[in-house]
Amino acid sequence: MSFLKKLAVMAGVGAAVVAATSATTVGKRARAALREDLDTARRRDPAVRSDFVTAVSYPGLHAVWAYRGLHELNKMPGGEVPARILSQAVRTLTGVEIHPAAKIGRRFFIDHADGIVVGATAEIGDDVMLYQQVTLGGTSMEQTKRHPTLGNNVLVGAGAKILGPITIGDGASVGANAVVVKDVPANHVAVGVPAKNRAPKGTDTPQNHVLEDPAIWI
Repeated sequence: MSFLKKLAVMAGVGAAVVAATSATTVGKRARAALREDLDTARRRDPAVRSDFVTAVSYPGLHAVWAYRGLHELNKMPGGEVPARILSQAVRTLTGVEIHPAAKIGRRFFIDHADGIVVGATAEIGDDVMLYQQVTLGGTSMEQTKRHPTLGNNVLVGAGAKILGPITIGDGASVGANAVVVKDVPANHVAVGVPAKNRAPKGTDTPQNHVLEDPAIWI
């Protein structure tokens, strides 16, 4: 797909989202969330030089922005199908697949967006950061809670797979390429295949800055 076609598709996604939200208070909340997400990118990525460059060149940010609108559309009467279709257009453009029904908190950041999958019943808290090739996947065909829950201030390293209705506690980290199928306690680090939990180095929970790369634990 050419660059101009990509822009056209993304513009269509944006137009649909704006049309669905601009006449309500949801639109005001969405605009505030977009601004907060942009500020989060600046805090989390030392490579950020300006808001403009970030806004036009960070596919992870584009995916989060699209998700914010599509999540609201998904909750509207008759909005589930169009939200799902548009989410697939976003996946094609950004390399990030976030189901519109997933629940994601504030200041969510995806670094090096590529191959990210967030399932329909996944829940993500505030101040969570994912690196490339992360999967929050399900392990059941049942129409129940089947995807992970990530608490606040969680960091997930590149290539990690977190599977099933498990919980990653507040302040926990998941190492690169780990396969996590059991709960991770708060402030612990999960590494390996299958992942094993390691006790925290300290008691401080990272807040609003570039988090420690869990790959150093491998």
